[in-house]
Amino acid sequence: MASPSFSSKSPTIKRILREASELASSPSPDYAAAPLETDLFEWHFTLRGPPSPSPFEGGLYHGRIVLPPAYPLKPPSFRFLTPTGRFEVNREICLSISGHHEESWQPAWGIRTALVAIRSFMDTDAKGQLGGMESSDGVRRRFAEGSGAWRCGSCGKTNVEIMEGQDEAVRQAGGEVKQEVVPEELRLGYREDLGKGVEAGKGVESAAPAAVAVPLADAAPTPAPASDPLAAQPTIPQAAAHTVPQQAQATRPVPVQANSIPAWIDKAIFAVLAALVVVIWTNFVAI
Repeated sequence: MASPSFSSKSPTIKRILREASELASSPSPDYAAAPLETDLFEWHFTLRGPPSPSPFEGGLYHGRIVLPPAYPLKPPSFRFLTPTGRFEVNREICLSISGHHEESWQPAWGIRTALVAIRSFMDTDAKGQLGGMESSDGVRRRFAEGSGAWRCGSCGKTNVEIMEGQDEAVRQAGGEVKQEVVPEELRLGYREDLGKGVEAGKGVESAAPAAVAVPLADAAPTPAPASDPLAAQPTIPQAAAHTVPQQAQATRPVPVQANSIPAWIDKAIFAVLAALVVVIWTNFVAI
């Protein structure tokens, strides 16, 4: 199958190619990672379990990395395909500062930093976290013992074969191993938790205006209930007590009686009739 073409001018593609080249030229003995030949945005990784006294010692764990189109502005996601006893198989894992807001991911971090962080998080407790697994050390050791023979269908190799090739690459590179440190603010979370954290943040922001105190001078007076107008009078400021009745009188609609005629209309009619009689009588006398 022919490899898909990508624009080398894209900042995302440039970043991905640079990271792939850097991981190949400076290999680590603890993990291997490379993009698929058919998709630069999907990588596969294999990492060694943390050293003793970790129950993951001797384990080799394989997984997938998916890079978002906005990488590195947004973090990559990870899935373990090999059973670990710590993470659910094929469960999407994300890294960020808060564990909820992926916007907090820093573009300066990369796949190497993320892999080092995930490896260090393997020894932490799940603490009931969604997607985490609470397994005994014995179960995790059994998974570690059988993890080397696990074969990836896409890579076509077992974990042992992949890491043997990685060890050879490290020897050819000179065998120097750089000390890799996980940023203190980096945290681990799960993709489905990100939305929950954002919704919780919106809830806090929407509730904040209600907690702001309004000065008494700027606050509108509270209208009293119709059933007990006297009870609310002591709570209304003196200046407002004079303005409220005036506003009520100015806005009160005038009742209209549909079935009655106002008295002034009757008087006006009589006056008009009297004037007509006078005019007619004057003309008659003149004739």
